[in-house]
Order: sequence, then C-alpha cells, then structure tokens
Amino acid sequence: MDLCPRSFLLFLSSLAVGDLTAKPTEGPLAPFLSEPRFQIAQLFSGGVEGKRGGGRLPNIVTAMDGSFVATYGATGGQGDWWKKGLVVRRSEDGGKTWAELITIANPGWQGGGVTVDEKSGHILAFVEDRYVGFWPDETTLTIYRSKDHGKSWQPQDEHRIKPDKNGNIPSMGVAEHGITLRHGKHKGRLLRPARDYSVSDHPPHHAKMYNTAIYSDDGGKSWTTSNPFPANGTGEGAVAELWDGRIYYTSRRHLDPPGVNPSMRWEAWSEDGGHTWKDLKISTVLPDGPLGNTGGTFCGLVRLPVKGRDILIYSNCDTPGGNRENVTVWASFDKAQTWPIKRSVYKPVSAYSSLTAGRPGTASEGTICILFEGGKAFRHEGAFAASFNLSWVLGGERTGDGEVPKWVATK
Repeated sequence: MDLCPRSFLLFLSSLAVGDLTAKPTEGPLAPFLSEPRFQIAQLFSGGVEGKRGGGRLPNIVTAMDGSFVATYGATGGQGDWWKKGLVVRRSEDGGKTWAELITIANPGWQGGGVTVDEKSGHILAFVEDRYVGFWPDETTLTIYRSKDHGKSWQPQDEHRIKPDKNGNIPSMGVAEHGITLRHGKHKGRLLRPARDYSVSDHPPHHAKMYNTAIYSDDGGKSWTTSNPFPANGTGEGAVAELWDGRIYYTSRRHLDPPGVNPSMRWEAWSEDGGHTWKDLKISTVLPDGPLGNTGGTFCGLVRLPVKGRDILIYSNCDTPGGNRENVTVWASFDKAQTWPIKRSVYKPVSAYSSLTAGRPGTASEGTICILFEGGKAFRHEGAFAASFNLSWVLGGERTGDGEVPKWVATK
C-alpha cells in the first residue's frame, strides 16, 4: 500500500512553496514611524587616491524573507570593471549586521536591475561579461538566480529578450533594481529598467541613446522590451509601482535639450504595466546629481510597502555644483507629484545609490536601506549601507514643494 501517494507529496510541496510567499507584500504604515533611528556601515571596499580600485555600481533589494541583499560590482582597478565580478552581502536583521561576502559571478559586470520575484521568491541578478557601454553589440548577458534569498546563485539556463519597436535589444548595465508588480491586471509581472546605448557610451552618441524597460510574465525566462522612454539622451533609470497600478519612471539625463534646466530628472508614467511611457516632464525638485552640472547621476528609488498609500523615497547627490557629494533622500506622499521633505544621509563625497524597504512581518519591517558609493576624499572609496526609518526622514528639511500630510505627521 502506498502510504505517501504522489498527489499528497505534490500537495505538501505546494504548501511549502506557498509558505515562501505567504507573508503580505504590503502592510501598515506604523512600523516605519517608530522612534527615529539611523545607522551606517561600510560593506564593500573601493578605490584609493583617486583610482577606481575595488568596486562600483550598487543595487540593493529585500528578499522575501526580509533579508536585505546588497550587490556591488567589483573591479580590477584600471577601469576594467568586469574582471572581479559581482558580489553580495546580506543582512537578516534589518541592516544591523551584515554577513560575509558572497560572489555571484567572477568575472562579470554589474548589470543592475536586481529583481525579487515575489511570486516564486527567487532573486534575479543580471551579469554582463564586460562594460556594455563600450561594446553594445558584443556583450553577453547571463541571468543568475538565487532560490534561497541571496545565499547562493546559479546561472539561468537560458533567457529570451524580445527587441523593442526599433528592433533593438536593450542593454542591462547601470540601472536601479527591478520590481514585481502587485496591482491591476499585470500583477506578478517582473519589470526592470534597461537602456539602448546606440553606438557607445560616449558624448557624440548620447543623442541616440535612450532608456527603456524589460518585463517578464513567466518568472524571468522570457522578456519583452517596452517602448522607448520618451526622451533621447537618457539612461540609468528607476521604476516604482503606485497603488493604482501606474508605473513611475525617473531617468538620468546624459543630454540636455536646449533651454531646459540641466540639473533635474526626467519623469514619465506607464498605465499599461510598463510597456509604454507617457506624460514626460522634467522634475522641478529632484536633482540629477550636482546642481548646475550636465550628465546627471544614478539614483535610488523605492515605494514603501504600505497598503493604500504611495510613499516614495528617492536618493541622489544634493549639492550646488561641482563634486558629487552629500547623498540625500527625498520623500513623496502623493504619487510623486510633490517631494516636501529631504534629509542628508552622508555629507562627504558620494555618487551612485540604490534604495530598498523592509517587508511586513519580517525583521526588516519598518526599515529603509540605502546602498551608496562614497568616501572621505574620493567618491569610489567603497560602498556604505545606511538603514533608517520614515520617522528619521521626517526630521529633515522642508523643500517647499507641497506639504507632509497629516496622516503621516500626526502618527
């Protein structure tokens, strides 16, 4: 007699898989509004004495078990940013402590767009074999997958990316993390920023390059490329889904149209799950790196997982001009329409940053974490992780752009 029939085993297996993602993806606001807290630690080494040295390109996400998973691109020190591979450190206690270094791929270039699939619990990391900006047509992409919340990684057997309407298959390199859509008819879709470099990442070709996105409805095996972001000269994008299902896209500007402020971010929205982008505008508040400079800077972006609310956190350098420094966070409470408050995270020299937020029902609940490049004298000395809560952000500086709502200020 079969005491453990196959159907029963499959039932137990389905329960185990379901338990992996059983926790709600969105929860209450209150955990983010406990007593203000802030702590910072250096996670990765970098360059010294003005040399690029040990690493660049941060991406941080929150695994389904609530662990912060911080990824960083190691380098060889001569601009050969792919020769030391992609590495990761994890925190299982909301950013209080961090485990030892794990290597995802070596060699390999940090392709950004690290994405947590909230349906399967897997994490996807995109690794290119070299800096795609110099060799757009010669670069090979490998997607690495973790099935244990970032502890171990294996290359995915295959993937397919459908070209965009211009016939171009985008590059992955240098983008903020991806997301899983939680609302509307595209719920469960994976979406991450991407870009088309055209000829190369050199100023004479910036007018032809453009941001885009790729999305997958089968867990990351096949991907569709969205229509191009509606402005050329763009790259290094970030996306967040709003409570109503629309997607907010903020983009770095490598090229400034004549007569516009060169210091602020491009913004656009999608109403079809990230396939098309509309309502292009230039932000009047969010800086694209040091004010007055052209070329912009990579940003961080995350929507706090609060049910029924649209609280977005954005990060970038905040300085009148010149050096990249003073990495700062801004908060919006009205679907990215206004950004009424900001607070400095790290005043010395700094550069690229990435943002994530803790998950309901886990050790990271109520915590925001930023991973950023920085140092005392050189902006690529290393990567630092700062963990804090919304209460700490609310103790910052008012921007004059809208008001902090009473449902936040009175909690």
